Amino acid sequence: MILRSTIATLAGLFLTATAFAAPALKGDIVVNAAVVTVGDMFDDAGLAAEDALFRAPKPGTAGTVSLSDIRAAANRIGLSDFDARGLDAISVRRAATVIDETALASLVNADLVQRGIITAGMSANTMFTTPIRPINAEAVEQPAAVTSLRYLPGSGAFSARIAIAGQDLPIDVSGTIELMIDAPHLTGNFPAGTVLTATDVVLRPVPLRYAESTGVPQLSDIIGKALTRQSREGMMLKPSDVTIPYTVAKNDLVTIYFRSGPMTLTVKGQAVTGGTIGAPVQVLNLMSRRVISATAIAPGAVEVTPDSLTLAGL
Repeated sequence: MILRSTIATLAGLFLTATAFAAPALKGDIVVNAAVVTVGDMFDDAGLAAEDALFRAPKPGTAGTVSLSDIRAAANRIGLSDFDARGLDAISVRRAATVIDETALASLVNADLVQRGIITAGMSANTMFTTPIRPINAEAVEQPAAVTSLRYLPGSGAFSARIAIAGQDLPIDVSGTIELMIDAPHLTGNFPAGTVLTATDVVLRPVPLRYAESTGVPQLSDIIGKALTRQSREGMMLKPSDVTIPYTVAKNDLVTIYFRSGPMTLTVKGQAVTGGTIGAPVQVLNLMSRRVISATAIAPGAVEVTPDSLTLAGL
């Protein structure tokens, strides 16, 4: 019975000592906020974990704090007893997010997207008037934000004010923005009449002003269409560069149909000109060697009508 009581007493003393263990200095630390708290500096900080000890260095920089300064700051908030773990100083570094020209351009472009100036299939090349040195911002979810932006579509000039987290003052930037739009380009060299497939075309950005002067077709207006002329790899396609593919192309061997009531006659021929379904074509009758006018009705098939041709003329 005495043994059990002794064990219980020792266990209770151990738990009490653990619960009230003195805070212990961590050593070199990295913080995200503008102040260093007890919880940042010490293990087992307890209820005092959120209490501020001193200001943190600026984002992206570090400083050394001596043990005497740590004791003085701790004493001010009533923390007089802690385990220094043999340390006489620690390094305090403040985390940072680097804001460079790329990040600033993304912020400006995102603002233009919100305004509806940059839409689907568009992008922007943002150029700054003067080079901008990287800036260390506080390591937070939104380290920088556009507070104002002025954009002139005619010239592409812009000016913006950017708030940087962890910095006392905003920065002002200016420059020009070249709006770009995705335009279809050929992936190879193709002869006239080539019917384009998805692998024959790739989208590449071109200046919007140039695209507006020539016209930019949608992919749906190009795939399945035929080139109107011989074209080279890398060429940007314009609406005039494609057309509905010929149902019957020049020199195609075709079947010539002549229908009159229940009677249907056929004869072999060769297309002299090409055309789409319903379009007129000139066809050589390979038996009579006569060139006749017909209508393309399907690939490899044309038709002549009694109104346009007598049976003897076929």
